[in-house]
Amino acid sequence: MKKGMTKVSVLYPNGENKTFDMDYYCNTHLPLVIKLLGDSLKGATAEKGIGGGAPGSIAPYAGMGNMYFDSVEEFGAAFGPNAEQIMGDLPNFTNIEPVIQVSEVM
Repeated sequence: MKKGMTKVSVLYPNGENKTFDMDYYCNTHLPLVIKLLGDSLKGATAEKGIGGGAPGSIAPYAGMGNMYFDSVEEFGAAFGPNAEQIMGDLPNFTNIEPVIQVSEVM
């Protein structure tokens, strides 16, 4: 990714009684997001948490999604009209309230 791009990270905190279906996330949710956001989306990744910093510890996040855009404005223009459909799909793969961070790629 290029310096100055906007990265939107969607993090799903791990914990007791929290569920996250990575298969659905990768094979259904992510393709839906890619389709809806169209050409504004410059790249996307999905990550599965496998451990924390200490050996044998649980991963702080069950999963993470990262999306890249040329600007915050492009993210807003692409996500805004599709937010209801994208967010409405969350109960199909998780019961976790995501944490969202918008960052500038350095």
